[in-house]
Amino acid sequence: MADQRNYETPKSVRVPAADEWDPFLEAAKTMNPDGRSPRTQVIREFIRWYLRRPGAKLPERPPAGPWSAPSE
Repeated sequence: MADQRNYETPKSVRVPAADEWDPFLEAAKTMNPDGRSPRTQVIREFIRWYLRRPGAKLPERPPAGPWSAPSE
C-alpha cells in the first residue's frame, strides 16, 4: 500500500452516480478485485498514463458486462 503521506486531501469529482459511478465500481472490481477502492486504482493509472509518466500504461478495460449498457 502506498504511503499515505504522499497524498493530499481527497479530491472531489462529479460523476452521475446511477449511470456511471456505481457501474464503474462493478467494472473496476472485475479487473481489480483486491483493495479498498478499485475505482481509485483505475483513475490513478489513467492519470499516470494521461501525464505520460514513464512506464505508465492505459488501464485495461474489462470485458463487456451489465455495466456496459447505459441506464435509462
